[in-house]
Amino acid sequence: MKTLVHIIIVVILTVVSQIGGLIWILNFGYFKISKRPISRWKKIFSFSILYLISTLLIVPSIAKLNGRVPLPITKSSNLIPHNYITPLLNRHYVKPKLRNQLYEIANETNSENNNLKLSYLDANFPFIDGFPLLPHLSHKDGRKVDLSFYYTKNNEDGNLKPSNTGYGNFVEPLNSEYSQTKECKSKGYWHYDYTKFLTLGSREDLEFDRKNTKKLVNKIVSDPLTQKILIEPHLKTRMKLSNNKIRFQGCHAVRHDDHIHHQINK
Repeated sequence: MKTLVHIIIVVILTVVSQIGGLIWILNFGYFKISKRPISRWKKIFSFSILYLISTLLIVPSIAKLNGRVPLPITKSSNLIPHNYITPLLNRHYVKPKLRNQLYEIANETNSENNNLKLSYLDANFPFIDGFPLLPHLSHKDGRKVDLSFYYTKNNEDGNLKPSNTGYGNFVEPLNSEYSQTKECKSKGYWHYDYTKFLTLGSREDLEFDRKNTKKLVNKIVSDPLTQKILIEPHLKTRMKLSNNKIRFQGCHAVRHDDHIHHQINK
């Protein structure tokens, strides 16, 4: 039974953080081999320390050998994590040219409006092209990153968060707008809006900031490095966007009216 529990933990840690499962094996394997009498909680504490050291100090250096670099994790930058869960789970790695592009866009955005920074969500894991970053379908080569929309409260700009994870709090289509969600779910794609269960808490007092989100999208698609972005069709219409890099992701994925999927060329 203990072996089964360890296997389940290793699988979960590997799925959510890539390196967590390996560190769990090394940590508990050491105590197994050394046969030192130590409590389970001290073993877990040891794992936590080893994981943090690896994530903060070791992984970034090794990831460079795989052609990936971490996005910044401090609030002092104009490019910031939507939450600290993302970098803690090593889900904030990209190719250097994507990071440079995001820095440029973030700095330009902030120079135009000091209240705004560029918030990123899930990007990629640090190692191995093709290693999936679940639940995403394509975040596996360092070329993709999800970005937050902008929201307002009482017409004030800022990096406001309708959802703690950045996902699942949707900008619903108006009655006059086409609903891709209804279309996809009517075809049997039941999972299309399942991210509504992944908010980890949300707030309903914010409004979608169409003006600043449109500016952000136009900055992204005007850059030659950008291959495409994905958002829901009704938001493309609402923001009067026409660039052919702005596309619909398909019903097989999940709805994109809670974030921007950004992807660069190879």
